[in-house]
Amino acid sequence: MLKVLFKIIKVLAVVWVVLFTVFFFDLDGKFLYYVWEPMMIKRFDNMKRPDLTGTPYEKKEPV
Repeated sequence: MLKVLFKIIKVLAVVWVVLFTVFFFDLDGKFLYYVWEPMMIKRFDNMKRPDLTGTPYEKKEPV
């Protein structure tokens, strides 16, 4: 029983160290800024969008 408990404690300690390192050095924010945001800008800036300025404004009839 103690072996299982110590294995769980070791796993939790490793997870805590990894999470502490990530948040202490702001690695999640750096990932979002340097990797994720440029990918999203590249993807969504190249999307084709309809030109809504040429669409006439019409009042719709009530149903």
